[in-house]
Amino acid sequence: MSIDNITTDQALKNKHRALWASGDYPAVADVIAALGPRLADAAAIGPDDRVVDIAAGAGNVAIPAARTGAHVVATDLTPELLEIGESRAPDLGIIWRTADAEDLPFDQGTFDVAVSCVGVMFAPHHQRCADELIRVCRPGGRIGLINWTPTGFIGQLFSVMKPYAPPPPPGASPGVLWGDADHVRTLFGDRIHDVTATTETVPISRFADGAAFRDFFKATYGPTIATYKAIGDDPTRVAELDAAMAALADDHIADGQMAWEYLLVTGTVAG
Repeated sequence: MSIDNITTDQALKNKHRALWASGDYPAVADVIAALGPRLADAAAIGPDDRVVDIAAGAGNVAIPAARTGAHVVATDLTPELLEIGESRAPDLGIIWRTADAEDLPFDQGTFDVAVSCVGVMFAPHHQRCADELIRVCRPGGRIGLINWTPTGFIGQLFSVMKPYAPPPPPGASPGVLWGDADHVRTLFGDRIHDVTATTETVPISRFADGAAFRDFFKATYGPTIATYKAIGDDPTRVAELDAAMAALADDHIADGQMAWEYLLVTGTVAG
């Protein structure tokens, strides 16, 4: 990689770090807290497993994984999120480490299980992330991923925000592609076997109506905050996005309930 490319890549990482440090992502993670135990169970995490949670945020998977008796390292590009996670589980022995999902600071085959819950999907270079997941997990070890689907509510939310958001950096792939089973299979190829890919939903009862959802995400969710910042000097566009986000959420709320769709992928690393 040339010096210019390294500089550009570092600038992109710094931007991503700042994006996820903005707002209050742990509050968003609390809304989807059920995904953590779901992934820990699907990846069959248990006592004495060596586990790495990649793009762990405040530890939605790392904490329930550690409660099984596993030895867990939680990594994220954003140290502010890890600090919150550590404050929530100071006695579980989790190692909280700032690290880039595209360049993990671990030797080959260090872990028995590598997991990520709606985290690795937001790194810009999908193949690098897939390669790292495989590299740090031992042969016969397990990969477990939960990612939002393109067609589910959060995937639709990104489609609604896209016309108002800053353009993606050159070479970055849309995060919701990680919610497409064919895309994930292409990333891993024959390096994992016994692959399962199932579409599931997490029930959400946090929001009374679309406006409540919109206002919560405007205040807490980094990508939404960045999108509104990009159009902040244009009241007409702000009003358009306000209406579009509320309408989308209203379409997905019935009797105070929502169902956010995700893809759950598990597999075994080839020997």
